[in-house]
Amino acid sequence: MTPGIWDRLVGQDAVVAELSRAVDDAEAIRRGEPGPGMTHAWLVTGPPGSGRSTAATAFAAALACPEDGCGVCDTCRTAPLGAHPDVDVITAPGLTYGVSEARDLVARASMSPISSPWHAIVVEDADRLTEQAVNVLLKALEEPPPHTVWILCAPSVEDVLPTIVSRARHVPLRTPGTADIADLLVDNYGVDRAMASFAARASQGHIGRARALARDEHARQRRQEVLRLPLGLGDVPSCFAAAANLLSAATEDARAITDALDAAEEASLLSEYGDGASGVTPAKLKRLMSSATKDLTARQKARRTRTIRDQVDRALVDLLGLYRDVLAVQFDSDVPLINEEMRPQISQLAERSTENDTGRRLSAIAYCRQQITANVTPLLAVESLMVELKDPWIRVA
Repeated sequence: MTPGIWDRLVGQDAVVAELSRAVDDAEAIRRGEPGPGMTHAWLVTGPPGSGRSTAATAFAAALACPEDGCGVCDTCRTAPLGAHPDVDVITAPGLTYGVSEARDLVARASMSPISSPWHAIVVEDADRLTEQAVNVLLKALEEPPPHTVWILCAPSVEDVLPTIVSRARHVPLRTPGTADIADLLVDNYGVDRAMASFAARASQGHIGRARALARDEHARQRRQEVLRLPLGLGDVPSCFAAAANLLSAATEDARAITDALDAAEEASLLSEYGDGASGVTPAKLKRLMSSATKDLTARQKARRTRTIRDQVDRALVDLLGLYRDVLAVQFDSDVPLINEEMRPQISQLAERSTENDTGRRLSAIAYCRQQITANVTPLLAVESLMVELKDPWIRVA
């Protein structure tokens, strides 16, 4: 098989081999031959940025491609984007998938492929499926129609309900190495080697984050603003100000992501309901659009909330990297620093506290991430975190 469809997967040779074998066996099944490497449901796991969505959509594209994943045809170009009729790429509309979304997935699974041998349904963030949603999905997941393939993505097996795990074949991804990510940035995006090395190191194994840091000055500036926050935590008011600044930046960046999506969806809705078409009166248009507009607004609000939380979490991961470096300096470790360019500031933070203090700060950041995932108001969670970063022996309820 031509390896082009797998080129975006970095440092995942074992995964590529397994999924390539599955594509080959899928073709064997179509010929009426045994194909043990292929199954009807897959669970692709890996830490954020490892490429689990890339692996899932590449697999789906290879199943749909007439040449088993050539990497250059229309199918291989459109399928990973969810723009191919036989590949559905599903993203959670909000913080979770509910029963209504699960029913929509079941309906999609019942459809036969149109122009390809297989109908692939890629479900990103399957860990966000509620228990009620999973109960709706189970029958379709366990016994899908012929030629329907489920490809679910999640951070880890532990994040997914056991009833899903027991019905799917597990494909674990690992965190890509810094050198592999740097090579990708240089070879695929033409990034300068020095910038690629910085971005790969600073991303902590997150390929999408590395690409943004290498190509976007704004992303680099935002990251520096986050990493400088601990240096200015002198009193409680400064902690609250730091939290407000972090959330404001996250909200602004989330708006930049969602505004364009919102505008495109609203334009599509207007077009669908006849905006500008002859014979459609404003009153009739308003009546037709009322329910659809309400649903769209709710979905957009949920997406905006999720995107803000994702941006906050990205900042918290950067802070984890910073204090990891502080701990490395305190233990006089010879491991490379994630933030080597900030060694003077990291040494300053290391001198101001003990190893135990740094451990408490790392735990506080991890706890804050858990709180935000559990739907705690981000501002309250980050305010508590900043107070604990200032005084790590304090546990803020």
